[in-house]
Amino acid sequence: MVSLQPLADRMRPAELGEIVGQDHLVGPEGTLTRMLARGSLASMILWGPPGVGKTTIARLLADRAGLAFVQLSAVFSGVADLKKVFEEATKRRRLGEGTLLFVDEIHRFNRAQQDGFLPVVENGTVVLVGATTENPSFALNGALLSRCQVLVLRRLDDTALALLLARLEAALGRPLPLTAEARDALRAMADGDGRYLLNMAEQLSAVEDPTPLDVTALSQLLSKRAALYDKDREEHYNLISALHKSLRGSDPDAALYWFARMLTGGEDPRFIARRLVRFAAEDVGLADPQALVQALAGWETYERLGSPEGELALAQVVLYLGTAPKSNAVYTAFGAAMRAAKATGSLMPPAHILNAPTKLMKNLGYGSGYAYDHDTADAFSGQNYFPDGLARQEFYRPRDRGFERELGKRLAHWAELRQDKST
Repeated sequence: MVSLQPLADRMRPAELGEIVGQDHLVGPEGTLTRMLARGSLASMILWGPPGVGKTTIARLLADRAGLAFVQLSAVFSGVADLKKVFEEATKRRRLGEGTLLFVDEIHRFNRAQQDGFLPVVENGTVVLVGATTENPSFALNGALLSRCQVLVLRRLDDTALALLLARLEAALGRPLPLTAEARDALRAMADGDGRYLLNMAEQLSAVEDPTPLDVTALSQLLSKRAALYDKDREEHYNLISALHKSLRGSDPDAALYWFARMLTGGEDPRFIARRLVRFAAEDVGLADPQALVQALAGWETYERLGSPEGELALAQVVLYLGTAPKSNAVYTAFGAAMRAAKATGSLMPPAHILNAPTKLMKNLGYGSGYAYDHDTADAFSGQNYFPDGLARQEFYRPRDRGFERELGKRLAHWAELRQDKST
């Protein structure tokens, strides 16, 4: 008789020690191992990507701690379901029994629903184990987080995935019909998701032809798992941060990789184009004045050509910015000037640089004593342009890199002339 239970479910570990890839939690010195040894199982949030063992860990924790296991999905449950679970847990508690409440996709509950957990967690009616693929800092409210320990589950690495395959083949009593290269490709297709790997392996186990499949045949039989990327969630910000910091670190190859990752994940190229323009101004600046021109030109090219041709222009911008000399002098100068402007309030410009279109203004001294720089030696008067009563400020300090090296020489020359004229 054919089993209707998915292979991934039939292969669930029976002991915490059988869970792969999470030794920091369930290994001999793991967080959960020590927690169970102390006999003090705390409410927790299990945060990690799909298929890494969150549900299995919750089930095994309940078993090891001698607690009733109750499972809810935040996708399909509401206030009435929570109320019923809390009432049943209260009854068990009166009988001296505990309850481990596992809530899958807990981030799907709204803030008010999350607040509903607070009293039963705080008084020990339930041990809450929430599972989420989203960053708890953003997805869960602070009150609930303060009562739970956040445990991070890792994406399964190649070693963990290979161990899962070996266990599956041992259970089947035969190897999967794959060449060595196809076997490597299968693990790569899983992209760190153990459940997805086992689901693909289940399809392979049904292949009647014993001839090993090569990579091409494997790809035709199975669909590749889409890379994890949610354009309005944490992964969106993680990847754009990786792109920005790779550019800042002058690693064009890494930057091109993250650029490609975002595109394959379905990111809007216009969002990336905007970030590249920002980077050109913030992290390259006047070290290479062409960087901003290149970034804007790449964006304009994309707008004219569209996808996929226009993406090549953005790739060129990524490489240009990654190889450009870096300077945040414009960024820091602007920040310093903004702070000074806020601190000094409404100080007037010095009278000699004010225009005097009326007789009254001339009588008040507007424009009096102004030196027209083009009529002075070196086309530099050295006059004061800061408000009276505010000492001269130095906001912009060019770095000794790229074009800013030349700008630094100019500023030093003008500073010397200014000093000579003042004395």
